[in-house]
Amino acid sequence: MTLPTAPLGGRGVTVTRLGLGTAPFGNMFAELTEADADATVAAAWDAGVRLFDTAPFYGHGLAEERLGRALRARPRDGYVLSSKVGRVLEPGDADPGIFRVPRGVSPRFDYSRDGVLRSIDASLARLGVDRLDIVLVHDPDDHEQEALAGAFPTLVGLRDEGVVRAVGAGMNQHEMLGRFVAQVDVDCVLLAGRYTLLDRSGAAFLDECAARGVGVLIGGVFNSGVLAGDASRATFDYEPAAAAVVERTARLRAVCDRHDVALPAAALDFALRHPAVSAVVVGARSGAEMAADAAWAQATVPDALRTDLDAFG
Repeated sequence: MTLPTAPLGGRGVTVTRLGLGTAPFGNMFAELTEADADATVAAAWDAGVRLFDTAPFYGHGLAEERLGRALRARPRDGYVLSSKVGRVLEPGDADPGIFRVPRGVSPRFDYSRDGVLRSIDASLARLGVDRLDIVLVHDPDDHEQEALAGAFPTLVGLRDEGVVRAVGAGMNQHEMLGRFVAQVDVDCVLLAGRYTLLDRSGAAFLDECAARGVGVLIGGVFNSGVLAGDASRATFDYEPAAAAVVERTARLRAVCDRHDVALPAAALDFALRHPAVSAVVVGARSGAEMAADAAWAQATVPDALRTDLDAFG
């Protein structure tokens, strides 16, 4: 199966419009088996997905290890691989937080040149590859100046030397990303959770990216689950969904039902329609979930539903 593709920025990187995000491979919220991780990548590949996004932080290295193993038999020139910098993994017993990985490994924020280079080398080793296509500065919310002084100049230098193909930043907020886009020669950004049917706060930022020719990857299009399943039991931005979110989601689903379109399909279509958006990156934890995501991404969404959702209050 093939998927549509789009350029990501202006330096020749092309990505499938649907990508696989691997936070679930790091046992986010619940443990994942090795077999399920392998099956998820296989289903993504069979669906035509050729963009894979990961990070050292996801399961404190576990997601990179699992993704690398699952891709090992695939031709390296046949897919685009993205990872992140900003946290180095060291021995320690820190609380793993949302990841079910008591591995004796702790992430430490480090946006220095040395930290970036160490992080990339470690990611390559865990993934079992010789290069990354895209490298993103990860979650520098409390480290803006360190990222500007260390991480970004290092990544831009690596890109200009041909070591990586595209550089940018990945965050759950658009305000700081907007400052980075204005100050740094980035190719792309990954914005999670801020341009969805439930949260459209990133719309003006995406307009700015379109004007500047910065490619956008949208993550968290289901707002960590509430738009993809049973809203009464789902999470919104990694927390149990509040009553107001559940009620708004139910109204969105009712609008979609009137047009006989699944809400997750409409959520993917909404993000993909913005001219700045090159791809939507979805997390999946099984082959069945990945297959469903791929089907939703290719579903036909009528213009009448798009109009109703654009005007949704």
